[in-house]
Amino acid sequence: MTRKDKSRTRRVRGARRKHMGRTITNWFLTGLVIAGPIGITLYVAWWVIGLVDSFVKPLIPPQYNPDNYLPVIIPGFGLLVGAIAVTLLGFLAANLVGRSFVQFGERLLNRLPVVSSLYRGLKQIFETVVNQSEQSFKQVGLIQYPRPGLWAIVLLSTPAKGEVAHQVEGEEVYGCFLPTTPNPTSGFLLFIPRKEIKILEMGTEDAAKLIISAGLVTPEYQKKTAELAAKHDDRKPGTTRKGAARPKPAKAKKVATKQPGKAAE
Repeated sequence: MTRKDKSRTRRVRGARRKHMGRTITNWFLTGLVIAGPIGITLYVAWWVIGLVDSFVKPLIPPQYNPDNYLPVIIPGFGLLVGAIAVTLLGFLAANLVGRSFVQFGERLLNRLPVVSSLYRGLKQIFETVVNQSEQSFKQVGLIQYPRPGLWAIVLLSTPAKGEVAHQVEGEEVYGCFLPTTPNPTSGFLLFIPRKEIKILEMGTEDAAKLIISAGLVTPEYQKKTAELAAKHDDRKPGTTRKGAARPKPAKAKKVATKQPGKAAE
């Protein structure tokens, strides 16, 4: 074997090793993309279940706690009991007797100097979230922030109300939440005129993905996808460029010919 053949063989082997290394790396990254979100989701769910169980299970009487007479610990039993207790509390509070007890408890809390302000604030927050959960954060927009020329994603909540709406009378102002990256639970509350907001077609889930990933995960643009689908349909055989069906070619008319030997009457 000559030197050229040896060098050529080495190059081929090196190329094969590089190709195999890239293939294994791609396999690993693909598995990481699949296993990463699943593992983190299961971990967070397990952590939440354990946290609720640690608070609720000590409140359950020993004779009703399955951990005392079963050989294994049942995870999620405290979460189930807590959900049932909250549902029963809501059922009792909806009745006249339960409503009177709730009002009596609120009067007691309002007499406490520090606890009263904390309770009123938390109650207002929970009532706002529960009552407006179907209306809040249904639209995503773009605003120029923190200076003109820089664009930021905001979540539109509701039109401004109360004193804020009164002070900016004459303009339609919306309350917008400007989340931060990579933690969208923190951010800024901005009141912005409607004319300065560019409404986007993406939903809040797609916007959250875009914010958490710092722009690495871009949601699919539905309008562009629809245009591409329309172009694809236009190219199908049997249709014209505008999507209309191609007219069928007209059949040739048969021309009647006179046979020789027959005279016209």
